[in-house]
Amino acid sequence: MTTHKFEHPLNEKTRIYLRVESLLRQAHVASCFAENHQYQLFFRSIFDLLEIFEQIQLKSELAKDIEKQRLLYRSWLDVDGVDQVTLRSLLDEADRTHSALMHAERFGQSLKEDRFLSSIRQRFSLPGGSCCFDLPALHYWLHLPLERKKHDAQKWLNSLQPLSDALHLWLKLTRETGYFRSQIARNGFFQSDAEEANILRLHIPMEFGVYPMISGHKNRFAIKFISFETGQACSQDVSFDLAVCS
Repeated sequence: MTTHKFEHPLNEKTRIYLRVESLLRQAHVASCFAENHQYQLFFRSIFDLLEIFEQIQLKSELAKDIEKQRLLYRSWLDVDGVDQVTLRSLLDEADRTHSALMHAERFGQSLKEDRFLSSIRQRFSLPGGSCCFDLPALHYWLHLPLERKKHDAQKWLNSLQPLSDALHLWLKLTRETGYFRSQIARNGFFQSDAEEANILRLHIPMEFGVYPMISGHKNRFAIKFISFETGQACSQDVSFDLAVCS
């Protein structure tokens, strides 16, 4: 059965984390430049990340969240019934990730100081602004050998590796706190309590032809399913799987 997988953040911090994760993934996929216009997605992702870094002290927030996870898992050391080998491996990974994060430069600093990126960033945001007459430097770069372009892209992405590693660890551990359970949205509506939750994860069978509209916060949420074809609220019962992740 084909399912539609959906995630929804229940607080603003997690919303930003999921956006950054998506932008990093887009940049990594596009960095191979396998198609002519993948450079558009690559640079747009990089510049969107810089916008986020300029608005939010993401490094300090992420460091605090990783530290909270480290303290939690340390409290499980030598507790009966806990797989100590797996736990210590996880703690080692968390320690390495936190240390690398604390020693990293401010997110995006080297990208902002890069002469080439700085020269194309402003006009790149204009509608159609990446034309050769708007950005001759970009036009020149696009005609460099593919290996040179890949090397440059990897250099820019490497500067974000501490962010990528820390974000991946925090989101992985957060997602793993939730277990999928079968639920039914009566007449297309479902609501429930949540205890300090960060993310809702849904698996929805495509056969229902619906998508979720979710409202709520870390302690309570509601899901209303909308018919894709009509744009109206669904009136039928919808079976789906739900994980509430803290």
